[in-house]
Amino acid sequence: MATLPAKPDMKDRILETADRLFYLQGIRAIGVDTIAAEIGISKRTLYNHFPSKDALISAYLARRFVAPRPSEKSPVEQILGTFDSLERRFSAKDFRGCPFVNAVAELGEDRSVRKVAIAFKESRRLWFRDLLIKLGVAQAEALATQLALLVDGSIAQDLVRNDPAMARAAKEAATVLLRNAGVKVGGSASKKPRPSSTV
Repeated sequence: MATLPAKPDMKDRILETADRLFYLQGIRAIGVDTIAAEIGISKRTLYNHFPSKDALISAYLARRFVAPRPSEKSPVEQILGTFDSLERRFSAKDFRGCPFVNAVAELGEDRSVRKVAIAFKESRRLWFRDLLIKLGVAQAEALATQLALLVDGSIAQDLVRNDPAMARAAKEAATVLLRNAGVKVGGSASKKPRPSSTV
């Protein structure tokens, strides 16, 4: 007899709910009362798992701090695939930008929030740098920064314009940067990504 998947425990339920509401509606706009009511628990139960809203915010950002998955694709495919992934995410109705940028925009005076946002952005830049080093790029540090800027710039443009094609434009710019750095990029680099249900 097949066993049913285990229900998430209360701490996970609280965090999942906080994650969704913080991301879609804003951290300042959502209080612990709203999160507790959404789950159908008391504030006291919530505070048993997260002693303060600050603790819940920290857990939310830690949950969003996910390392890129290992890939069998070539470094060039991984770099340019970043922009394909962005285009798919931009097409999602619930896309609200980078949660770390959003958190700093709302809570920039909180040093712990700014610290985790910087750490996240730097981890992504270093991911680009390590792939560029594998490609033998001489100025890997500088080019990694430029690629990271293209990612953040395309996110900002999509939020303003509501146009997923901004990711494609950023991919084209990334292709130019890679070629200028001496990296061989195949002719498929500028092709539109295949439709995908993943976000």
